[in-house]
Amino acid sequence: MPTRREPTARQLRLGVELRRLREAAGLTARQAAALLGVSNVQISQIEAGLSGVSEQRLRRLASHYACLDEEFIAALVAMATDRTRGWWEEYRGVLPTSFLDLAELDHYATFLHEAAVLYVPGLLQTEGYARAVFSARVPELTDEEIELRVRHRTMRQRIVLPYRVVIHEAALRIRVSDRAVSREQLTKLLELSGSDHITVRVIPFDQDGFAMAASTMRYVGGPVTKLDTVVRDVPHGSAFIDAEAQLSVFRARFRKMEAAALDPDTSRDFIHQLTKEL
Repeated sequence: MPTRREPTARQLRLGVELRRLREAAGLTARQAAALLGVSNVQISQIEAGLSGVSEQRLRRLASHYACLDEEFIAALVAMATDRTRGWWEEYRGVLPTSFLDLAELDHYATFLHEAAVLYVPGLLQTEGYARAVFSARVPELTDEEIELRVRHRTMRQRIVLPYRVVIHEAALRIRVSDRAVSREQLTKLLELSGSDHITVRVIPFDQDGFAMAASTMRYVGGPVTKLDTVVRDVPHGSAFIDAEAQLSVFRARFRKMEAAALDPDTSRDFIHQLTKEL
């Protein structure tokens, strides 16, 4: 298979998982290559996401690595053989790669859990709210760059899958623009919280014992738990976390934040009251 110039996050993840399986089996890249009948350079390229791997070779590798988790192997095969060219590809070369990786991650997700403290989550933002957030960036973006990002964010909102989100009152009260934009955003939150697949819970300022303000995250469910991903914002874009030990930590953090939040019905009443105050 030809070498890729810029692998996607999904292709990189496949390579990472194959490397983890090899290392768990106690094999070097050279030993794995000998078992497969290829060069160790090819194994290295597969594990770096620079080269694809066929279903036959992937299953042979899994066998050599003594991986008996058939559900996990099937999920890796799906990652290796899927040729979907999603809507996000039209933004390749005009938006940072992290935007495309986020859209691709959403597309293949089985569920989403999100915790937000300072901003309303992107998947729930109105165009006006998103435009205000992107306009505040330093260094400043051009009008064209802002509109590209707003359009991309709006496209991402078309996904329909189980989505549980916890939002702190701070994110609901901070005015990224003016009263009109804030009112429109809160109204949209009320509408979306009535959807069958979306659950919105609010953590009010007067909640005792809440010390997890730094736990903003997006927890993205994979086809199997081993392929879950946590996304966190960093200065240069988004960081993807996939180590099982860290995933376990973030699962626990989200459970704690949900436990600190109001129930969905009370949260809706809370948001409605904030809307009336504007």
